[in-house]
Amino acid sequence: MSNKQIAVVTGGTGFVGSHLVDLLLDKGYEVRCITRKSSDLKWLKDKDVKIFDCGLYNKEALREIIRDADYVYHVAGVVKSKTKEGYFRGNVDTTRTLIEATLESNSNLKRFLVVSSQTVTGPSLDGKPVNEETDCRPITTYGKSKLEEEKLVLSFKDKLPITICRAPAVYGERDTEIFIYFKTFSKGLTTTIGFNEKKLSLIHVLDLVNGFYLAATNEKSKSQIYFISSEEFYTWPQINNITSKIIGKKPIVIKVPHFLVYTIAAVAQFAAMFSSKPATLNIEKAKDITQQYWICDTSKAVRELGYRQNISIEEGIKRTIEWYKKMNWI
Repeated sequence: MSNKQIAVVTGGTGFVGSHLVDLLLDKGYEVRCITRKSSDLKWLKDKDVKIFDCGLYNKEALREIIRDADYVYHVAGVVKSKTKEGYFRGNVDTTRTLIEATLESNSNLKRFLVVSSQTVTGPSLDGKPVNEETDCRPITTYGKSKLEEEKLVLSFKDKLPITICRAPAVYGERDTEIFIYFKTFSKGLTTTIGFNEKKLSLIHVLDLVNGFYLAATNEKSKSQIYFISSEEFYTWPQINNITSKIIGKKPIVIKVPHFLVYTIAAVAQFAAMFSSKPATLNIEKAKDITQQYWICDTSKAVRELGYRQNISIEEGIKRTIEWYKKMNWI
């Protein structure tokens, strides 16, 4: 019999989830990943993890996997969908099934941690960072579905030791979303959205998963919500300058007015109607990226969990670019 603590991870095949799996393995946990039959397992290859490809709707299978677990980290979610139902099914219904399976099979669970998003509160409207007390005003269907997920999770706080962690924009090794920025930059081109200065919270994936771990293993964090983010806020010119130094290129900067972002998004969204995949840039994403302030306050996590941003933006961008080069992505 192994006396290792057991952590169950959903979304372990993805960018953030796979880094969490690595951290848990480093900490000596037995890691069980819930995947789908169609999941790409490349980031879990040759790692000492147990794979269960039952998806998140098979309650009977989920009960078995969770029965003797110490921790559940629910990272999986739907970030792109063509329909409102797709977001709510992928972010709310799956969470409900997972919670019910946990309640039915495991009364000794130490923590059920759910990964949420800064999109739940929406952008900062007054230039001050949002925090856990900020009224939630999500501006996208994704944000609304994550808010519903949070409400659902909190409704079980008397029956289950739950914690919610909200993430801002995330970058780092294995990422495919912000990667597009680095890829075009390496070709000598970059775009800035609109003509006003925008500020954002931006966290390296290793800091983020470390925050999840601290939140899951701290007694104070039961029934709590935390922003796990960078302690600094960044502007795009600042990020451009750092990237320029590391890549060794001064790119041509194209300023794209907001109306043009919406136009491109509308065309991409229309084209996606004829494709099996949703558009990366759609009207809602345009709404997202044209906001002036996506900044959040980490002081609650710093105070209660001992969380810190360990990876500076310079170090983070350097590591990320080096990894992309090693993988021949750029």
